[in-house]
Amino acid sequence: MKDITLILGGARSGKSAFAEKIALAYKGRVTYFATADCRDEEMKKRIEMHRSRRPKEWGLWEGDPRELPRAAAETRGLMLLDCLTMWLTRLFLAYPEAEGKDEGAWFEREAEIAALVRALCESVSGSSSLVIVSNEVGFGLVPPYLMGRRFRDLQGRMNQLCAGYAKNAVLVVAGCPLWLKGGSSLPEEDEGHGRLP
Repeated sequence: MKDITLILGGARSGKSAFAEKIALAYKGRVTYFATADCRDEEMKKRIEMHRSRRPKEWGLWEGDPRELPRAAAETRGLMLLDCLTMWLTRLFLAYPEAEGKDEGAWFEREAEIAALVRALCESVSGSSSLVIVSNEVGFGLVPPYLMGRRFRDLQGRMNQLCAGYAKNAVLVVAGCPLWLKGGSSLPEEDEGHGRLP
């Protein structure tokens, strides 16, 4: 297994804050892989909130989503990817097949996305480690439209793919980590008291 920690959670579950806690405890170089696409004022504010919490000495990668696996392969130390869902969204929306009726054509595109996710996970080697923040989207209602169902299914499959590579996997609920896999080498929680994200 790779030195990968997958952190799952719903919206405002505390998953990003938990990932940042792991990165803050790391004794070495930290690089933040920012995957959001800033298209409106709300997203701009969210990005600024995340930016304000990060130490200034952390490295930052922001770039073409298809180049992320290559960038990870060239980076040493701890990489914090926040988040897989935004990265998948950008890849998903780049394909017109995402909303087309041809299932075969869509599955070909999904296979291309899965190959990028595999390349990302396989890029972790040596003393490098990767913390992946991702949304657990399978607990809600089934989306009433095709693109929503396809994205939900893609996200679930890619979470499973990352979990297969990961040494550690955790589900964060209301700021509390529920370990699914591993977890013994990570920082202890502060007596169960979380902090507001």
